Amino acid sequence: MDREDVMRFIEDNDVKFIRLQFTDITGRLKNTAITETHIEKAFDGIYFDGSAVEGFGRAEESDMLLVPDLDTLALIPWRPQQGKVAMLICDVLGQDGTPFDGDPRQILRRAVRQAAGRGYTFNVGPECEFFLFNTDDHGQPTIETHDKAGYFDLAPIDLGENARREMCLVLEDMGFEIEASHHEVASGQHEIDFRYDEAMKAADNIMTFKMVVKIVAQKHGLHATFMPKPFHDQAGSGMHINMSLFRGGNNEFYDPENPQNISQQARYFIGGIFAHIKAITALSNPLVNSYKRLIAGFEAPIYITWAHRNRSPLIRIPAFTGSDARLELRSPDPACNPYLVLAVVLAAGLEGIEKQIEPPQELEGNAYQMTEKELDLMSAGKLPCSLDAALDELEKDPLVHETLGEQAFRHYLNVKRAEWFDFSSEIHDWELSRYLEIY
Repeated sequence: MDREDVMRFIEDNDVKFIRLQFTDITGRLKNTAITETHIEKAFDGIYFDGSAVEGFGRAEESDMLLVPDLDTLALIPWRPQQGKVAMLICDVLGQDGTPFDGDPRQILRRAVRQAAGRGYTFNVGPECEFFLFNTDDHGQPTIETHDKAGYFDLAPIDLGENARREMCLVLEDMGFEIEASHHEVASGQHEIDFRYDEAMKAADNIMTFKMVVKIVAQKHGLHATFMPKPFHDQAGSGMHINMSLFRGGNNEFYDPENPQNISQQARYFIGGIFAHIKAITALSNPLVNSYKRLIAGFEAPIYITWAHRNRSPLIRIPAFTGSDARLELRSPDPACNPYLVLAVVLAAGLEGIEKQIEPPQELEGNAYQMTEKELDLMSAGKLPCSLDAALDELEKDPLVHETLGEQAFRHYLNVKRAEWFDFSSEIHDWELSRYLEIY
């Protein structure tokens, strides 16, 4: 879209307010709203206080610019229909008008441009899971799920069906192509899948998706959370990432001459991801709580393995033909910042192709039922078991450091180190119930 298209859209749809949205380094969505009379000024950017946003400017360089990406223009369907509200996703620029290195969107754009320089297009299809909880009389979330349904259950057992259906309809109104929605394994857990897209669009869609899910849940008197593991004895929420790499219209992961249809390029891409996956985990699983999901017994990956169709490894290769060939990375959770995760996964995969990094041997059998000795013989390492351990890996990985850039890399580490310190120094209910009486 160009500026005239935007002005025409605003007039034709009676838009009175426009939300200018962006994402901070931790993956939280932010916005400032303007009236339609100021949209022309906003085309060239509007100033905001970057020092108040996580990972952005310091106090002495707080004036930053939000510049809207006009192709992201969309109506917000749940707002009033008289005097409508639209949204534009923005890039963040520094005071001098150059792209800000700490902007997550800019970090992904750099990675995408480097891939494009080699002739590649990176496509991504996420599978986003979330929980729905009841709220109290004040609208605050409780720790009660809204149902006790299980995998693929339907109404009347699945009490979230109406909310989930409205989420799908709102998303379709905003341009999403919804492929499937269903109840997941745990009580009150759901999944909505939407069509893959080019990496930047996919990351934008993930952020919009999370906003829509939370708003629609609130309308139904529920609280939606993308917290990875609310219950210790039930499955957690993941955000599996389906990835494909195209070049000149051809899917680089597909090889019809191979008995399993997987190309050598795909193997190298896996090898590159595995070479950096421990550092990537600090981004793809960004919370203290994330590591309560990455344990045995709940279908989340633990070991650095890959296989065809098998659902126990870290990377699964689904059954496919032709252009549908893809890799499914199963470790990320929906609390992550998608811009950062897609940027580092792409950079690692391309390094694998460039350096021809072979992955370990393909997993045969169920990783959850194999002994550590058997997995060791396959050279199958393990993902970090805590945020602290993952941050140690992140700190010593030069590729991830370079992909994020100094500003984002340092600030992300600082924020997450502080988060781990707060958790480690807190006294938890488990400690009181376990130790208070007997020691």
